[in-house]
Amino acid sequence: MSLLRPTLLTLACLLTAPLMANDLPSLGDASSAIVSPQQEHQLGRAWLSLLRGQVSQLDDPQLKDFVETSVYRLSETSQLQDRRLEFVLLNSPQINAFAAPGGIIGVNGGLFLYAQTEAEYASVMAHELAHLSQRHFARGLEAQQRMQLPVMAGLLAGIVAAAAGAGDVGIAAIATTQAAAMQEQRRFSRQNEQEADRIGLVNLEKAGFDPRAMPSMFERLMRQYRYDRKPPEFLLTHPVSESRIADTRNRAEQYASKGITGSVRYQLMRARVQLIYEETPGVAAKRFRNMLDENPQMEAARYGLVLAQIKGGQLKQARESLQPLLTAAPNDVNYNLAQIELDMAANRLNDAENRLTRLLSLFPNNYPINQANVDLLMKQQRIQDAERALDELLKNRSKDPDIWYQVAEVRGLAGNTVGLHQARGEFFALVGDYKQALEQLDFAKRRASNNFQLASRIDARQRELMEEKRLIEQMLR
Repeated sequence: MSLLRPTLLTLACLLTAPLMANDLPSLGDASSAIVSPQQEHQLGRAWLSLLRGQVSQLDDPQLKDFVETSVYRLSETSQLQDRRLEFVLLNSPQINAFAAPGGIIGVNGGLFLYAQTEAEYASVMAHELAHLSQRHFARGLEAQQRMQLPVMAGLLAGIVAAAAGAGDVGIAAIATTQAAAMQEQRRFSRQNEQEADRIGLVNLEKAGFDPRAMPSMFERLMRQYRYDRKPPEFLLTHPVSESRIADTRNRAEQYASKGITGSVRYQLMRARVQLIYEETPGVAAKRFRNMLDENPQMEAARYGLVLAQIKGGQLKQARESLQPLLTAAPNDVNYNLAQIELDMAANRLNDAENRLTRLLSLFPNNYPINQANVDLLMKQQRIQDAERALDELLKNRSKDPDIWYQVAEVRGLAGNTVGLHQARGEFFALVGDYKQALEQLDFAKRRASNNFQLASRIDARQRELMEEKRLIEQMLR
C-alpha cells in the first residue's frame, strides 16, 4: 500500500504541467487545452494499472462479462464519443461505482447487493458514463487552473476513494488525508453531479430502462444511511440530498414510457455476488431456500441455491435443484455453465465436454463459455489445447490481467518457457509493475536468442514497455 499514496500525489503532478502548457491542441472545448483526451486516456490507463496492483478484484468471468456488456450497451445510447473503455471489478461488498479519466469504469461487487433491479444498476452506470462523456475531470481542472497540488491530488483521491470501499486500510487512509482538499474541491461539483444525473436519465431512457430507477435508488440509499456517521464511499463522492432526489424524480416522471426495470440475468448475477459475500455456502443455501419457500418460481433463488450447494460439496442436491432451470431454459448460458461446473466437480468430464461443445457452437464468442472450456481442458490435462484456447481468448481480451496470469501458468506447464516469461511480462505491465515486466521479457529474450524473429519481437515489445514506463515516470515527476 505504500506505493499508492505517493502515486496519488505525483499523478496529480501530471496535471500540473499541462496547466501551464500553451502548445496543447484544442479539440473544441477549453478543457482540451488543459488536459487533452489522449492525456486523459494515458492517465486513466496508468492509474488503472496501479490500482490493479494494489486492490483485490473479482475474477468471476460471468460477472466481468455482465458488467462489460451492460456498460457497452449503455454507452451506445450515451453521449460518450471515445468508447475505449476499460473495466475493473473490485472485491468489496460496499456499494460503489466510479469513472476515472480516459474511460475507466470501476464497480464494487457491493453495487449488485444494493441495486435491487437492473434498472437501478444501470442508473448508476449511466450516471458514471455521463461523467466521462462530459469530461468532468478535465473541466474540473479547467475551473481550478491555479489550485495547489494538495487540492489537485484531492481530485484524484476522490476517484481512488472507490478503492477504500474494498476495505483496504492504506487506500482508505489516503482518502482521509485528502479530506481537507476534498472539502475545497470534491471530485465533482454539485453542478457536475446534477449534469450527470440529467444526462444519465436521458441515456437510461434511450437504453430502454425505467428512468424512475435513478431516484428510487438514491431515495433508498438515503433512507438506509440517513443517520450513519460513516456512510458508504458512494454517498461521500455522490452526495444524495432531498433536492437531488426530487430533481431526478421530477425529470424521470416527464418520460412517457416507463421502460424495463429488470431482467432474470441481472438477478442471477446478484445471486453470484450474494454467495461471494455470504459467511459460508451453508448459510447462503439456507437463505436461498427461504427465498424459494416464499416464491417457488424465483429463478435467481434456485440458481443461487445450486451454486451454494456446489460450493458446499452437495453435488447430488445441486443436480436436483438445477434440473428445473435447465428444463425450462435448455440454452441458457448461466444454467449450462452451472451444470458444467457441477459435472467438473463430480469428475464427469465427458458430460461437461459434450455440453461445452454444444454451447460453443451456439455462442462461439462468449467469454465465460470460452473460459469454462479452458478450465475443463486444464482438468483433462490437455495442456496444449488449453494453451491454444487461451491464445484465442487473448485476441479479444489482451488487456485482461486475469487471462495473462492463466496464460503464464499454462505455458509453463506446456514447457513453453519463452512464452511463460512473455505472459508474465504482460501480466506485470497490466498491474503496474514495469520493473518485473521488463525483467520477464529480458528472460524471454535470452531464451529466444537462437530464434532471431522471436527475439526481435520480444525486443520490440520490451522497447514499447520501456517507453510506457518512461511516460509514467515522467507523469509521476
